[in-house]
Amino acid sequence: MFDMLVKLYDLPPMEAELAKQTAAGVTIRHPMALERDFVVNWVGQNFYPEWIAETKVAFSRQPISCFIAVDNGQLVGFACYDTTYRNFFGPTGVTESQRGRGVGKVLLLACLHAMVAQGYAYAIIGGVGPAEFYAKAVGAVKIEGSDPGVYGGMLSR
Repeated sequence: MFDMLVKLYDLPPMEAELAKQTAAGVTIRHPMALERDFVVNWVGQNFYPEWIAETKVAFSRQPISCFIAVDNGQLVGFACYDTTYRNFFGPTGVTESQRGRGVGKVLLLACLHAMVAQGYAYAIIGGVGPAEFYAKAVGAVKIEGSDPGVYGGMLSR
């Protein structure tokens, strides 16, 4: 899986996407520190075990480098940045029942706009799965020669 590059100085606004989620009853927000164990456990149960460590790192940052999506009191999505490496977006995931409703896009935009606020001009999306989604949502482009990139030689079970 390759990496992608995003020009943060050319991001689409997120207000309209955020308003759509709010109208649908979905809240996008930073989690509170006391929600760490709940969010980390949910990530481990719903996605990849490797993402547990990255999500814990997001909670060690100030401000917390993670956003969550909550629908009727239920966690339905998350997105992190500055976890495995500074300037990297991810991991991110949305429950199957919420996919295709724009939750992932607004979580992505929330993280990338937060990175702009912290002074980044570019972001790297590491180990991309849905490349077409990132290209369409934020104009991300493939970084040639980035497979396996920083993930090469990683320890595994």
